Amino acid sequence: MTRTPLYEQLAAAGAQFGEYCGTETARSFGDPQGEYRALVSACGVYDLGWHAKIVLTGGDRIRWTNGMVTNNVRDLVPDHGNYNFILNPQGRIQGDLYIYNFGDHLLVDTELWQAPRLKEIFDKYIIMDDVEVTDITDKLAAVAVQGPHALEVLRTIGINIAKQVEPLEVERSLWNDIGISVTRMASEISQTYEIWLAPGNAPKLWNALVAADARPIGTDALEMFRIAAGVPRYGQDIRERDLPQETGQNQALHFAKGCYVGQEIIERIHSRGNVHRQFTGFVIMGVPPAPGAKIEVEGKEVGEITSALRIPAEGGEETVALGYIRKESGEPGKSVKVNGEPAVVVRPPFKEALMHA
Repeated sequence: MTRTPLYEQLAAAGAQFGEYCGTETARSFGDPQGEYRALVSACGVYDLGWHAKIVLTGGDRIRWTNGMVTNNVRDLVPDHGNYNFILNPQGRIQGDLYIYNFGDHLLVDTELWQAPRLKEIFDKYIIMDDVEVTDITDKLAAVAVQGPHALEVLRTIGINIAKQVEPLEVERSLWNDIGISVTRMASEISQTYEIWLAPGNAPKLWNALVAADARPIGTDALEMFRIAAGVPRYGQDIRERDLPQETGQNQALHFAKGCYVGQEIIERIHSRGNVHRQFTGFVIMGVPPAPGAKIEVEGKEVGEITSALRIPAEGGEETVALGYIRKESGEPGKSVKVNGEPAVVVRPPFKEALMHA
């Protein structure tokens, strides 16, 4: 298993290590609930060593990539990105990725464990096209800063990002004579900035952010926040058998971009205006169920849980979950049962958990 470039800095900060998305990184620093609260109400810094970076070059890169993914890459403004799915011809999701237009190349950002599969798919579809695929993960590290005080912390250490920077817009600059790229992630409920830089410079950045009172965050707390925010993760909540419209991730879809792999199925669903099941959230009166736990209404199976955790909330903790449910049973406020325990359908994000952490 690959170790993150920040392994030594995380260890020095007291990290408890574990596997996450193909990388050995910090699971926690001893207090996942406190780390979660920092993400919600203060500022946290965390390792993104579980991300992979792939560069696409060649004269056909934009046309070819636009025909491979679900979003509009052809019209991406330079130094901007968007979120995408990659599908098979039957419209099933094979992976998810961000794509950024850097003028002379496209940069693909995905989870490390997905990178080999995505490269395999890319290579399969490059036939007579002038496209080259290069994995640069070992040349580009990433650190994230998140929370309502994130911008303040960045400015404290001398990274001056425009307050009005657009989501998925990339600003390139120098920090202490080190070349960096900073992008703000697309989220309505958190201020999250990613800083990309050479791996050898990542420890210096990490130490500066921690010295500026950004709290080190492990992946246990990140999972709490992800579920509280209602963000599905590929391989966990989004599976190969799922269709894009079932996931509710409409920001990954563009319906006027032209042809791409799997488009016919997606357009058919779009024109008919519905799917039989939907991705949503649940508050469960009990312990977190395992992925695959069945959701029932009046003894009839209507869905399944994909992620569940205990999350800090007002007055203590509550069990929140993500999963799929048949549309006729998925109205917010609907009472259901999960593994026999009472539960309520809640359209994420889980505002109570995010407001009262």
